[in-house]
Amino acid sequence: MKTRVNLTIEHEVLIKAKKYASQIEESLSELVEDYLKKLANKADSESLIDYIDKLEVPEIDAEIDFKKAYYENKSEKYGF
Repeated sequence: MKTRVNLTIEHEVLIKAKKYASQIEESLSELVEDYLKKLANKADSESLIDYIDKLEVPEIDAEIDFKKAYYENKSEKYGF
């Protein structure tokens, strides 16, 4: 269901927005609606930092030499 909204903006902004809408063959209402949808989706989406903070921290053995293990694995795989 569509709902009417009244906006108060500067006249110059309105003129430029209407010109832009005309150039891309959309109505000003469609432009505003698309923009508001993007804002709403952005607000709903989880930020990367929030996502990373939720990741489980793996337990890593402090005795493992990862550099040595990497090169050993490569030498086995490629024979050098």
